[in-house]
Amino acid sequence: MLAGCPIETTLSLLSGKWKILILKELIKGPVRYTALNKNITGISSKVLTQQLREMEEDGLILRKIFAEVPPRVEYGLSEMGTSMLTILQEMRKWGLTKNTQQPIKCHQCRQCE
Repeated sequence: MLAGCPIETTLSLLSGKWKILILKELIKGPVRYTALNKNITGISSKVLTQQLREMEEDGLILRKIFAEVPPRVEYGLSEMGTSMLTILQEMRKWGLTKNTQQPIKCHQCRQCE
């Protein structure tokens, strides 16, 4: 099997706008599904579930199930997911300094720093 382009490989792992926003939400630590659904504006429950499953299969996030009643599930970054944070930092930097078409002012959530 021939190795693909590294840029294509990275893009395939982060394809679509939701996966990057999910990573951004997981930067500070594990989060429950309901918090992800609440904090990511515009994402449907169905799409969030689908994206989380794909990200878990790709090794970007870890899903931890707690044996409680009712069951509790948390999502967190895996080692591979954590390694992608430099990509988010560079995206933030570019958005703040190079994007002259649509200037953006960071609201200092500090999630992407």
